[in-house]
Amino acid sequence: MSDLLSRRLALLGDAAHLSLLTQCLHGIERETLRVTEQGELAQTGHPAALGSALTHAQITTDYSEALLEFITPAEPDPADTLAELERIHRFAASQLDGEYLWSPSMPGLLPDEADIPIARYGSSNIGRLKYVYRQGLALRYGKTMQCIAGIHYNFSLAEGLWPLLQQLDGDTQSARDYQSASYIALIRNFRRYSWLLMYLFGASPALDASFLRGRPHQLQPLDADTLHLPYATSLRMSDLGYQSSAQSGLTPCYNDLASYTESLRAAVATPYPAYAEIGTKDANGEWLQLNTNIIQIENEYYSSIRPKRVTYSGERPIQALMSRGVQYVEVRCLDINPYLPMGIDLDQARFLDAFILFCALQDSPLLASGVCRASTENFLKTVKEGRRPGLHLQRDGEQVELRTWAGELLDAFAPIAALLDRAYGGDAYQTALHLQRRKVEDPALTPSARVLAELKDTGESFREFALRQSKAHAATFRAQPLSATEQAQFEAAARQSLAEQAELERAPAGDFDTFVAAYQASILGISV
Repeated sequence: MSDLLSRRLALLGDAAHLSLLTQCLHGIERETLRVTEQGELAQTGHPAALGSALTHAQITTDYSEALLEFITPAEPDPADTLAELERIHRFAASQLDGEYLWSPSMPGLLPDEADIPIARYGSSNIGRLKYVYRQGLALRYGKTMQCIAGIHYNFSLAEGLWPLLQQLDGDTQSARDYQSASYIALIRNFRRYSWLLMYLFGASPALDASFLRGRPHQLQPLDADTLHLPYATSLRMSDLGYQSSAQSGLTPCYNDLASYTESLRAAVATPYPAYAEIGTKDANGEWLQLNTNIIQIENEYYSSIRPKRVTYSGERPIQALMSRGVQYVEVRCLDINPYLPMGIDLDQARFLDAFILFCALQDSPLLASGVCRASTENFLKTVKEGRRPGLHLQRDGEQVELRTWAGELLDAFAPIAALLDRAYGGDAYQTALHLQRRKVEDPALTPSARVLAELKDTGESFREFALRQSKAHAATFRAQPLSATEQAQFEAAARQSLAEQAELERAPAGDFDTFVAAYQASILGISV
């Protein structure tokens, strides 16, 4: 354990400060495809019973009309976050008529590219902008790739913690700049160690053969309809997932907030030749993409973790970060566990808390280019062959066995888990840590190994396995309906969101072209 980490843990363990650990905030966003009884992508519109995808705070869509996204509020206790996520699932399950929530991250049998429906958000300017942005994604990356689902875990340290840490560090920056720099340091450590999350929680070692649409690959057939890699943990996070030659040169530096925001600002302002050749509109004047730049908006940049701040109405993410600093981090590399009804459970959430707190409190030197490259290579090696016996990763210029390094990291998390248990009471965090230690000792316990073992044992294709799990989860949710009061609250929220969308569409709106131009100018006008 580093001296800095020891001092910070001692500070947090002080009786006067321990309760700050119970004031960290946790939020979850879970994506899931709606599928038919046969496991095919639903071609129906977003169910009105779920409300408006544009204005509902908790139930929306991501890329496709069929790709639902469930969003929890940020809660101090992850148990409350998971309970709210479960209520959303139970409500959705009660409203889906003959459709199911797809259980894994990778899609099943998809229709032809042209028949994958892009999400629609109505006729307001903001609704149209969201649709055109998704059309741009289709042009740039294809629709198939946009049907991959994941879980995002949002985490912030208690606001009252930062002044204590700043005083301990003897740091003289402004409070805002110290907090932002500390979150960026957390992100650097996350990049160093996130391969461990792929090993422990990766759950996509196989996929439906149709996903590749005939593209060349190095995957091995498991059956006529399923491809896999024998030691893979998360093909979702491999180079089979999001691919972009335009973004390949975009490597936002995490050595300070300013370099990160500037690299993104430049990307949303710099034309990319292949996109410029397509243009923003077709021959009939219909919009094809918001602009021809490297990325249309900040969210198009794909990364395993992002610094975030809640935005004001009409404000863009970079503007919020530049004006008010980092407020929380969004972990984006988590697969959906097909064995869990919500794709994630409380043990995983508690482990993530200990992992992220370690990243926040441990020394975090700047990422030199060699370390940056090694971190990326460790991550990619783990997603493709993380369970390979004797697999080695790079650490400080030397080779170290994944299993050895994983064990050392779990040892380093132990005092953090113990502190969290002291703060909350009980031993739930140390139990969560023990569950992950067992996976390091026995790779067969990892979700990725379990999926492959079950496919081999049952003879099911990936598609058949995923549909069976989807139906089992639906039965679980429907067997535990919401209380009448909770059901009524969700139904009221759905109606309210539809009314809000209708109000937006009734309100006088200017020309859409002008609206898009103003949106684009809002980022170009930021001074740096």
